Amino acid sequence: MTQADWTQELSSWIRLEQTPGVGPETARKLLGAFGPPENVFTASFSSLHDIVSERIARALTAPLNDEVQARIGKTIEWAQQSGNRVITLGDAAYPKTLLDIPDPPLMLYAKGRLELLASPALAVVGSRNATTQGIVNAENFSKTLSQSGLSIISGLALGIDTAAHRGGLQAHGSTVAVIGTGADIVYPARNRSLAHQIAAEGCIISEYPLGTPAMAANFPRRNRIISGLARGVLVIEAAAQSGSLITARMAAEQGRDVFAIPGSIHSPLAKGCHLLIKQGAKLVESAQDVLEEIGHYASHPAPSTMASIPDCDAEAMRILNVLGFDPLAPDALAARCKIGIADLHAQLLTLELDGCIEMLPGGIIRRLVTP
Repeated sequence: MTQADWTQELSSWIRLEQTPGVGPETARKLLGAFGPPENVFTASFSSLHDIVSERIARALTAPLNDEVQARIGKTIEWAQQSGNRVITLGDAAYPKTLLDIPDPPLMLYAKGRLELLASPALAVVGSRNATTQGIVNAENFSKTLSQSGLSIISGLALGIDTAAHRGGLQAHGSTVAVIGTGADIVYPARNRSLAHQIAAEGCIISEYPLGTPAMAANFPRRNRIISGLARGVLVIEAAAQSGSLITARMAAEQGRDVFAIPGSIHSPLAKGCHLLIKQGAKLVESAQDVLEEIGHYASHPAPSTMASIPDCDAEAMRILNVLGFDPLAPDALAARCKIGIADLHAQLLTLELDGCIEMLPGGIIRRLVTP
């Protein structure tokens, strides 16, 4: 294909995407009836009106306006930059897994390694306000899954998503970030350096046109792409009302596996995972559980998701043993240990500095290490 042909073809796709009233479903109807987008724009009003409403038919036959022309120019310029690609529904590079979902996006704006979009993948999602243990789990699970050759799909949000991407980047499976803004925008800004690393070593994709800012409605919608690209979805820490549960629901509707890591019955961030398990999600305790379920076997043993206990004195070890593995308030722990609250806090400070415990909101204590 010549440069002129490529430019003309891409321009028609962008124009179709930018036509008022034309969403993915309407676009697929038009493409099914007329073929490539160039044919849509040369079709008569009456033939278009047979497929779409009068309003949309008039929009499709209207002259190209300056605003859309400017967007076309901006997109073509962006697509010509190294590492950038616009993948249309008619492109051979379009991920085949997305063709299986009910509403595949019309176009994908991609930065980075496109081959990852065709690789076996697992989505890893969870809370933005994750605990330290949740972050450790997400990174360790994702690293092991990536070592096995699975690409890690997530949404570049803070918390679990961030840890999942970092784990994926540590092995050859790498990671794909599905974002809810234009591909030329990094959101949240705190993940700018991570986004640059993913663009260089993994892949960033978006269905939204360049320049699209962060809008609340776009993030739940992009979740169908996160699940659609993957063989399954692993949920790590999620509240009872959580965007991660939307991703899990979409995965189930798409025929993907849903996995969840259980937690303490007292933790609000375990409620969503427990709900999923009640609804039929597969309970997993290690990355190996996931790999065996989907029939993909790792070449490396799964690491523990908890660190080993460092050298502790007898009193610190006694406090850890009394604490157990459920989060506990300091007053209750002091009563169980039969020591004063001041002495307990001194020991807790040491244990926290050694990485043995973490302090949750409200002063609740949670253990981070194995026996």
